[in-house]
Amino acid sequence: MSAHILVAEADERQAQVLRMYLRSEGHEATIVRDGRAAVETARRLRPDLLVLDAEMPKVGGHDVCRILRQESDVPVLMLTARSGEDDLLLGHRLGADDCVTKPYSPCELMARVGSLLRRVKRSTPASDAAVLRVGPITVDPLRQEVVGPSGHHVACTRGEFAVLEVLASEPGRVFTRGQLLGRTGGRVSSMSGRTMDMYVMALRRKLEPDPRRPQYLITVYGIGYKLTPGVASGADGAGPGPSPVLPVRAPRSSGRVSCPAPSRRR
Repeated sequence: MSAHILVAEADERQAQVLRMYLRSEGHEATIVRDGRAAVETARRLRPDLLVLDAEMPKVGGHDVCRILRQESDVPVLMLTARSGEDDLLLGHRLGADDCVTKPYSPCELMARVGSLLRRVKRSTPASDAAVLRVGPITVDPLRQEVVGPSGHHVACTRGEFAVLEVLASEPGRVFTRGQLLGRTGGRVSSMSGRTMDMYVMALRRKLEPDPRRPQYLITVYGIGYKLTPGVASGADGAGPGPSPVLPVRAPRSSGRVSCPAPSRRR
């Protein structure tokens, strides 16, 4: 699977080694040397994955991850020189999808890259031709139509439909506001978390029997929103929650594997 990978690594030698290994796997690699360039390049190029050194000049790696997570769901593999559990958990809390401790085996890193890319491919929203059904709610991306729990067509704005389509693509998954903004691909009118809350409230008024006690479009406080086939009214609370805090994910095993150096391309 060929991908465009942004590598944010302050050490020039290490960055070139990463580029060589990524190219040997068939990927395109763009290198940046500081955190500010990492944020600007990620916004401009929209890479398939970001390999991010935690210790970056100008803007630290943790801050880069926090900034991008507010506006994008680009997968982030963080490189950290600190092996303590608290440091690894910090990376995950800020939104990193995986963390690798330095020094690392390039072969191990390529395995982690491949695993993240496969995970992203599996979670990509269904194609426009697929009708999405979540309980009594139907979302038809091809016809841009929504049928609500009452069985009637629901008129949605372009932004409302974009948000609902993302939520319906993975029923039960909790999306942060930043992830929703990133997945809607610019179809919402403003890139802000509060705008996302307004879209959700508008959708509740159109889809929920009682918008104050939502059964389908659920707030998960401190994280974001999810679309479910139906829950007990008010089980997770109603209305937009506070600013999103990404859930902690357990770090993966960092067992190393040896592998031969890739052949250099001429």
